[in-house]
Amino acid sequence: MSNTDNNFIVQFFKTESSGGILLFLAAILAIVCANTALVTYYEMLLSTPVEIRVGALQIAKPLLLWINDGLMAVFFFLVGLELKRELIEGELSDKRNIILPGVGAIGGMLVPALVYVYFNIDNEVALSGWAIPAATDIAFALGVLTLLGSRVPVALKVFLTSLAIFDDIGAILIIAFFYTSKISIGALIVVALCIPVLTYLNKKNVVSYSPYIFIGIIMWIATLKSGVHATLAGVLLAMFIPMRSKKNPEFSPVKELEHDLHSVVAFFVLPVFAFANAGLNLTGVGFEQVLHPVPVGIALGLFVGKQVGIFGLCWLAIKIGLAKLPKGMNFAALYGTAALCGIGFTMSLFIGFVSV
Repeated sequence: MSNTDNNFIVQFFKTESSGGILLFLAAILAIVCANTALVTYYEMLLSTPVEIRVGALQIAKPLLLWINDGLMAVFFFLVGLELKRELIEGELSDKRNIILPGVGAIGGMLVPALVYVYFNIDNEVALSGWAIPAATDIAFALGVLTLLGSRVPVALKVFLTSLAIFDDIGAILIIAFFYTSKISIGALIVVALCIPVLTYLNKKNVVSYSPYIFIGIIMWIATLKSGVHATLAGVLLAMFIPMRSKKNPEFSPVKELEHDLHSVVAFFVLPVFAFANAGLNLTGVGFEQVLHPVPVGIALGLFVGKQVGIFGLCWLAIKIGLAKLPKGMNFAALYGTAALCGIGFTMSLFIGFVSV
């Protein structure tokens, strides 16, 4: 491989849109595999049994579930780190910057869900997917925004990122409260016992990652066995990582972990998740299937519901004086951002998976 090729690859992975592009390519590859002669190998790969056993403790799942329960816990851990940083030192540390994206996120989840429910109100089974169009894919949305280059004001990127963080919080709460199976009290007690240990580590300002990882693995296994979705353990663990080292205030464990995990999540976790979950078999799909209330509710929820919900509630909040437009933004930019939030790929797939 020539130096020119190497330089191109390096430059590609340095661009902000590279994660979204890779995610898109992984999804396309999954669809190709699911609709060609490769489908047999694709299904064999995802159904490969993977088992870990330590004494009486056994975790046996197909590869697909290890990806969705295990790898995605890393993604949610990163989401938790980003949330903590934003709330303590970032844009969301100023309460005035919380209102507009918070209101937008509420509208951007509520209206799409209502659109979906409107089309599926008579189907009790289909109603369980009401949260699918409520989620925004921040990797795709920011990737598209980045393609516009310097024409995009910084305030717009900050607003979109803040809104996506609130959107992720909403998705996390939805999964916790609405998509949780039968509860195991014994497993939840183990999760609860992990909390004071993590609190102690945080209070003592332990900046070594090993104790947190060890307790985090125990908490992930217990959450998995409890019936609550295991990925939520990632968010919970992130809340206990120290923001600053008391001995060296310049060192931030949260920021270092966030930096180290960003590439892993963007270039491995999310593409692998997309490849494992986007393999929709389109054989025999015609207008009848496309116009079924479920896909129509999801499509219109994301495309129309997001725009109406985010722009409508933000416009109302600004007009009644509850919030202000960020400097450098106008209503046209706000509407464009609301339209971008209609990209719901990763989180929509994930919620679609847990709702089954």
